[in-house]
Amino acid sequence: MTRPLAAIVAAGMSKFGDRKGVYWREMFLEALAEIVERCPNLDLKKDVKAIFLGQMCEGFEHQGHAGPTAIAWADLRYKAAFRTEAACASAGAAIRFAVACIMSGLYDVVIAGGVEKMRNRTTPEATELIATADDFHFDQWHGLTFPGFFALLATAHMKKYGTTEEDLARIAVKNHKNGAKNPKAHFQKEITLEDALKSRVIAWPLKLYDCCPITDGAALLVLTKPDIAKKFTDTPVYIIGQGFAVDSILTPEKDFDTVTLWATVYAAQEAYRMAKVEPKDIHFAEVHDCFTIAELLAYEDLGFCKKGEGAKLIREGIVELDGKLPINPSGGLKCKGHPVGATGAAQLYEVYLQLTGQAGKRQIPHAEIGLAHNIGGPGGSAVVTICKRGD
Repeated sequence: MTRPLAAIVAAGMSKFGDRKGVYWREMFLEALAEIVERCPNLDLKKDVKAIFLGQMCEGFEHQGHAGPTAIAWADLRYKAAFRTEAACASAGAAIRFAVACIMSGLYDVVIAGGVEKMRNRTTPEATELIATADDFHFDQWHGLTFPGFFALLATAHMKKYGTTEEDLARIAVKNHKNGAKNPKAHFQKEITLEDALKSRVIAWPLKLYDCCPITDGAALLVLTKPDIAKKFTDTPVYIIGQGFAVDSILTPEKDFDTVTLWATVYAAQEAYRMAKVEPKDIHFAEVHDCFTIAELLAYEDLGFCKKGEGAKLIREGIVELDGKLPINPSGGLKCKGHPVGATGAAQLYEVYLQLTGQAGKRQIPHAEIGLAHNIGGPGGSAVVTICKRGD
């Protein structure tokens, strides 16, 4: 195994969903409480030296300065605390920076993750706030929303490669089937192919069940230097590769010819190179399915199949929970939910559970290497993290 960059020794996640009457700081404490329960050898005040917290938007609760807010509520005053913002990849970015600090020797033990409270806003208000991750002077000004942007990608993929509405619907059905096994997921029910295909159109060809929900939630990881991981747990999960790449957020500058999100491609290449693995070595993945087409593009951009062949993976059952390459065993953003600042950490929470054999009814047998893929906005940011089960 390549030398690990960092170790995950514990993880925690709040319940995702419509969390009425709960502030983001309280969901942060829920995730932190699970960490304390999972890792009794961890002394928060003594061991943890810094917190890296992803949060996309201050506007949801009109609350900025997230680092000191989290520190105070966790009763961890006078430690370092950082807020990162990379749209929907904010938690992925937070974890990237935390890993860099572990590798540099600046800190030995940190908490990294993300949080977002979104459901206290109306759908139009939430849509406007999320749209700030797109270009204001061009895309927003002309009325483009994220459902619209991903619908453009979907129609381009359908025209060039023959992908169908049914292919996209099958992704939604799969993720609801997985999410129904996840007690922390926003949605707790399976859907049929007919349910998905007959749901109302949001931005053709994307329908209601092709779109992730507006969600409240928090997710956190405890990261340490690899050589001290066994001090905290007998079952560490090692981060062995990580890539971070950015691209333009302007829709006219996107690659609609090949229908590729290039930030994902370059982030994945960096992660694979660092981990000394190839796509064929990955046993399962949590990918950024903000819309069903985004998951299908991830199959291709992460190298799990050739460009244009993404639909084949869902048609043949390859990405099902019992398939050769399970994708989104948690239910993904589509069913688990998408509190934008927390999503990247929630993906790695699932990777941690799977690699330590704690995923319950959705456990993937014999999983040793897992991948998390977190994008921000219209593919403007991408973080790819590869993890391996500890010995």
